[in-house]
Amino acid sequence: MEPRASIGDWVQIERIILRVGERAPQVPEDTQATPLISRVKGFALQEGAIGEEMVVETVIGRRASGRLVAIEPSYSHDFGGMIPELLPVGGEALQVLRDRGTAAGDKEVSQ
Repeated sequence: MEPRASIGDWVQIERIILRVGERAPQVPEDTQATPLISRVKGFALQEGAIGEEMVVETVIGRRASGRLVAIEPSYSHDFGGMIPELLPVGGEALQVLRDRGTAAGDKEVSQ
């Protein structure tokens, strides 16, 4: 049985804003090959199953409509994998600030 959202459930909807071929010509080729999609989380204002059209109200009171894609969605974003080239950046930036005399702790704070 397909899971159904009830009125008031926390859900996520999505809607296609621009289809493939509708993007601006200066957009990179790989981006042009992908639709621009809006994803919105909010409280269901009607019952519905995954894949059905639905209207939601966001936490700030905005209403949006789209296709139901998740019921009780979680937050699963991250900043991606470790990038070895970025590991020394913090130390290098701190050294630049120290060379300029502007690193925290290098100057006394005047009152």
